[in-house]
Amino acid sequence: MLALLGLNTACGSKAYEDADVKAFEALLQSGDVQLLDVRTSEEYAKEHLEGALNIDVKANDFVECAKSHLDVKRTVAVYCRSGRRSVTAAKLLASEGYRVVNLKGGIQAWKEQKRPVTSTTEEVDVFKTSNDKVVKFYALMHGSIRIQYEGVEIEVDPVRKLGDRSIDFTTYPKADYILVTHEHGDHFDQEAIAQLSTEKTRLITNERCASMIGYGEVMKNGDHKELRPDIKLEAVPAYNITEGHLQYHPKGRDNGFILTLDDLCIYIAGDTEDIPEMASLNDIDVAFLPCNQPYTMTPEQLVHAAQMFRPLVLFPYHYGQTDVSSLPDAIKDEEIEVRIRHYE
Repeated sequence: MLALLGLNTACGSKAYEDADVKAFEALLQSGDVQLLDVRTSEEYAKEHLEGALNIDVKANDFVECAKSHLDVKRTVAVYCRSGRRSVTAAKLLASEGYRVVNLKGGIQAWKEQKRPVTSTTEEVDVFKTSNDKVVKFYALMHGSIRIQYEGVEIEVDPVRKLGDRSIDFTTYPKADYILVTHEHGDHFDQEAIAQLSTEKTRLITNERCASMIGYGEVMKNGDHKELRPDIKLEAVPAYNITEGHLQYHPKGRDNGFILTLDDLCIYIAGDTEDIPEMASLNDIDVAFLPCNQPYTMTPEQLVHAAQMFRPLVLFPYHYGQTDVSSLPDAIKDEEIEVRIRHYE
């Protein structure tokens, strides 16, 4: 029967099954299957099979990450570029008790037989700590950021849809931590949180959001948490200071976050203007600063904010229709690297 379906186990010598394109497609259409792409995140972003989860088989923590995100009771359909890396992944997963089906020929064979692929507009920025640990930032949209660190998934203000842009979080790895800065709909999406959560996911937010969703760990401005020995979190102020705009983000209600991964210090400002508290920030490696009045900062305010604490790398985000193209030139004398990504 396996042979008739295009599946084989090489006379029982393998702990996993191979499938040709036709059989692999039929398996996916049959229902309760977990589709896994084991290439790099850059390859995945360029093109992948619709609905695939991405875990790089060459990552040191591949098995641990896979076990935390894949149900051992459900079949895993795995593929890579040409079928070599996916064989490695299939063997590793089979040794952990998974039933695994490998796509022979990989995504190359899939495309050769005119099967559809999709792409993502996510941009990925990779940093390393001084201990050579990798931190990846995925630019999703507006205020939504995905962060990967040593097998840990961190989602910041995940939102499914804004304007004509949308994200299907059901295809994403489940989050270990979800950080929500405040209650506005472009930052707080209860369905997105549900799609990313398991019983082990920790939602960390302000008092207002925790009250609205009915659970979560509350942090107020000035609070500190140690999530793991190498992951620390501080809630910092985020508010408006321009007359006529104070109602959008009143002082003391919302959070920005300082997230430290190993020794990489990340400032996620949330919805704020260039508040005086920024002058006390120290040793920020990566900063995300919002830029869209009347709700957050003008480009001029963002430049002033950057000058106050001088991060090494600056991502303008949450910029809506604001033109941020002038910011790299405006900040070029400050020895701050400005990276423009699709955070409209």
